[in-house]
Formats: sequence, C-alpha cells, structure tokens
Amino acid sequence: MSAADTTTPAKVPPPRPAPPPPSAPRRPRTRAASAGAGTPWLLLAPCLLILVLVMGYPLVRLVTLSFQKFGQSQLWGFQPAESVGLDNFTDVLGDSEFWSVVVRTIVFAAGCVIFTMVLGMLIALLLQRVSGWVKTLINIALVASWGMPIIVATTVFKWLFDADYGILNAVLSRLPGVDMIGHNWFASGPQGLAVIMLLVIWGAVPFVVITLSAGLTQVPKELEEAARLDGAGAWGVFRYVTLPILKPIIVMLTTLSVIWDMGVFPQVFVMRGGHPEAEFQLLTTYSYDRAFVVNDYGQGSAIALITVLLLLGVVAVYMRQMLKIGEVE
Repeated sequence: MSAADTTTPAKVPPPRPAPPPPSAPRRPRTRAASAGAGTPWLLLAPCLLILVLVMGYPLVRLVTLSFQKFGQSQLWGFQPAESVGLDNFTDVLGDSEFWSVVVRTIVFAAGCVIFTMVLGMLIALLLQRVSGWVKTLINIALVASWGMPIIVATTVFKWLFDADYGILNAVLSRLPGVDMIGHNWFASGPQGLAVIMLLVIWGAVPFVVITLSAGLTQVPKELEEAARLDGAGAWGVFRYVTLPILKPIIVMLTTLSVIWDMGVFPQVFVMRGGHPEAEFQLLTTYSYDRAFVVNDYGQGSAIALITVLLLLGVVAVYMRQMLKIGEVE
C-alpha cells in the first residue's frame, strides 16, 4: 500500500452563502397613508369653500328667521327680532291653505316628472331608429330649447296661450265645431297649471333625452339580439334588457326632476304677472308671498325650511336606491 492510498483527503469547507443585498430604508406608513387620505379633501376644498360661502350664510339665516318674529319693523331696525320658538311652524302647519299648497305642489311636480320622463324616454328611443342627419337636427333643436332662458320661454308661452292674441286659440278655432276665440286658459287653476306644466316639461325634456340617449349607447346589442332570438318582442326587450341597464340613470333623472319641479318659481311668477292667485300658489311662490307680500319673514322662512326638508327626503330616497343598485352590481 502506497502512502498516497493511506493519506486522508482534506475536507473542503462549504461555501458561505452570499449576504443579502441591503434593503432600502422603509418609509413610515403613517405619513403616506395620511397624505393619501387627505388628497381628496384637498382637491375638494375649493368647491366646499365656495358652497359654504354661497349657501352657508343664507341657510343659517333661513333657519334663524324661521324661529323668530321678523317683519318690517325688525327689517328696518325699529324693533329687535323676537324669538318665538316653534310658533311659526305651528301656525304654518295648522293652516289649511298651506296643506292645499302642499298637495297642489306634489300633484304639479308628479305630473311634470311623469310626463317628462315618459316623453324623454320615447324621444330617446326614437333617436336610436332615425338616420344620422335627422338625429343631428333633433339634437340641435333640443339643445336650443334647453338653452333658452326661462323668462324668454315663459314669455313665448304667454303669447301662445293669450286669450286675445294667442295663436293656439286661433289654430284650435279652425277645427270644425270648435270656437276658442277669447278663451282664457288661466280662468281656472287646473287649466292654468296645466299650461305652466307644459312649459316646465318643454324645458326639462331636452336634458332627459340627451342623458337617456347617452345611456342607450351603453346597452349591449348582443343582449338585445339574444332576447329577440328567445322570442321577446319590442316591449320585452325594453323591459328586461334596456330598462335594467338604464335604471341608475332613470333614478338619477327622476330625483333631479322632482327637486327641480318642486322648486319651480319663475314660470308661475312670470306667467301670472308677479301676483299668482291662490289657486296657482306652489310652495315656492307661497313662501315668497308670505315673506315679501305679507312681510312675515319668519313664516316665509318656516315654509322655505319645510320645503327644504321635503326635498331632503327625496334625496334620501335617491341615495337609498343608488346604494341598492351598487349592492346588486
């Protein structure tokens, strides 16, 4: 046996693992999270500041006046404003005329909203079936009518329904057996409010049509074709395909229409020459009369505050519906 065979082989030490690369220093998460959470509020700050400046003081003043006895003596500084607690609200809520105005306002707003949404939907569906140049002409007409100032539109409607020179009476009188010459459309409350309702609908339909037309472009054509292949007719396609997709837009438009139509003021005020009769009074004009005609600013503010609370109820219903839609999606 040689020496090479008896020699014990040397053990090679195992290689050392490479040290891990130095990690970058971690930034504190609290500052990054707080900065990220504060960015939306920083971006909203200018808008919120403008809202506080424009609406904050009037709203606070409205609430303050609704709990005070405030007339011309207090307005001119001859007497200090006197706190009366809830007397203004109890007087208003105990007045039968106020409840007649509330019912009239609700019926008026409901009629405007229903006809506006139905006509808007029909016109929007019709625009999907006409040629491009016809759609362009109709959209131009809609935008022109939508952009017309309320005072101008009201003046036009006053001329159309005038008892002596109104073109509508002249056109209707040409029908066989119809004599409308000299007919006064504002001799009764229901007829006069129907005319004002037409004016409100005429000004509100363009916005609804344009918004629904944009929503209809998002309805997948594949779903409509599949529904037709399953045997659904035009009404079935609209009910089970188009309507569910447009539901968020319809809820939004309906809510906005209720708020706008319950706040109608210039149409009634101008149409009746600045002095709406009792059967033409809505909540807005009734509050104005109590404040600036009767010079009872406390009760006028109380009526306006009650109107705001009613509208907040509509907004609450809208928010609830939108949350339900979000949960389903």
